[in-house]
Parts: sequence; C-alpha cells; structure tokens
Amino acid sequence: MYATSYHRASSVGEAVNLRSSQEEGRYISGGMTLIATMKQRLAAPSNLIDLRHIGELKGISVEGRAVRIGAATPHADVAGSAALRAVCPAICNLAGMIGDPHVRHMGTIGGSVANNDPAADYPSAVLALNATVITDRREIAADDFFVGMFETALEEAEMITAIRFEAPERAGYAKFANPASRYALTGVFVAKFTSGVRVAVTGAGANGVFRVPEMEAALAASWSPESVAGVSVDPGMLMSDMHATSEYRANLVRVMAKRAVQAS
Repeated sequence: MYATSYHRASSVGEAVNLRSSQEEGRYISGGMTLIATMKQRLAAPSNLIDLRHIGELKGISVEGRAVRIGAATPHADVAGSAALRAVCPAICNLAGMIGDPHVRHMGTIGGSVANNDPAADYPSAVLALNATVITDRREIAADDFFVGMFETALEEAEMITAIRFEAPERAGYAKFANPASRYALTGVFVAKFTSGVRVAVTGAGANGVFRVPEMEAALAASWSPESVAGVSVDPGMLMSDMHATSEYRANLVRVMAKRAVQAS
C-alpha cells in the first residue's frame, strides 16, 4: 500500500470540509472495497477521511412505512433490525446474505451504494424500492443515481448520508451467489407498490444494476412466479466472464426473479 494520511471526522460537515480540501482524498467507512483496492495498488488516496465515528450517519428509523437508514449503518444492523423487518423483511434478508459475518459487521449500506459495484446486493434494493439517496447537499432518486458500472450521480466530495424509502406492499430478493466471495452472479429484487411493480437486477448487467420493465408489467398483472417464467432478458446487455456467460446470466435473471417473488 502507498502512504496515506488518516483523518477521523466527528461530523458530516468536518468530513466534507476535509475531503474538499484534499484533491486525492477519499471517504472510508467499512472499507470493505477501498482497503482491498489499496492493497492491490489500484487506488492510492492521499488522505482517508474516516466516517465510522459520525453518529448522525448511523441508525435505522421506521415511522409507519417510512424508512430511513443512515449511510454508516452496517449490514448486520440492517439484517437484525426488528422494526425494519416488520415492514420490509426483503431488505433485511438481502443484508443477511452479504459476504460473511466480518463483512456484515464492517461494511455499510452507504459505502456499498456509493461504490456501485456491478455485483453488489444493495443497488438492486435501492432501485427496486424506488429509494431516495440523501447526500450532504441534495436528494437523488434511485432512477437517477446509478449511472453505470462503478459510476453514480455523486459529485466530487459529495457524501451519502442516508437512504430513504416507503416500504412496499410486498418485496423479495434472491441471488445466485459466487461461492467464494458471496457477490451476486445474478440477484433480483422485486417490489410491489400500490402504484405498480419494480424489478431490479444486480450482478448481471454489463452497465451495472438495471430494471426489467417486461417483468414489472407481468407482475403488475399477476403477482406470481409463473408471471415472470416466460419473460426473457437479452443476453447482449449482460456480462460474460470467467464465472458465467451472458446467456447463463440471462437464464439466472428469470430463475432468481421467480424465487424473489416466491420469497415475498
């Protein structure tokens, strides 16, 4: 690893000021991606601004069906929240599938969403739940937030502070996990609202997380696994790598969608 300077921020304002004053600075919370990237010398930030000790970035609030999750909330807290499980068990189940216990106790929802790894679990939930990404300076709708693989609408030094959404009537998540990393080779999150249905896919898209309008329409007409059984996804828009071909992932999208509906 290259030399770097460490800063322990005590507030959002202090963290943003520190980051803005450092041209090559980076925020770090759980560090599940950034530290590994630094070890491989694929990233060499001059300064690390630690967000783990900022209390206002942590915690889960559930008021009626309105949910707000602080950006620095660990996956384990999301998985274990009784209040959240009462209104949206699907996102609790998703969080419980991430990595291993160490990763779940260190990794955070804000870090995962900001990194937008094409195989991460949370982007599919944020997109399917029509969530709002709250930052230190604005609010961004999920449909506008995810720009491409490892790319988001975040501007330089902008920090995610929370994720907010209205709990759906029904929701489910299923993924086919890489047996070593537990990342999703393909994961599908389905959510049913009074206004319609949203289906988001992670781990498969060549351009990152994406929605499947054909599955949304099919499930809006009939919320059942059989409704998505005949919906196909174009392999041309999917990734193909050493783990799975695009054709295999296309089949997994359909299979995982059926399982997600069954789990809802």
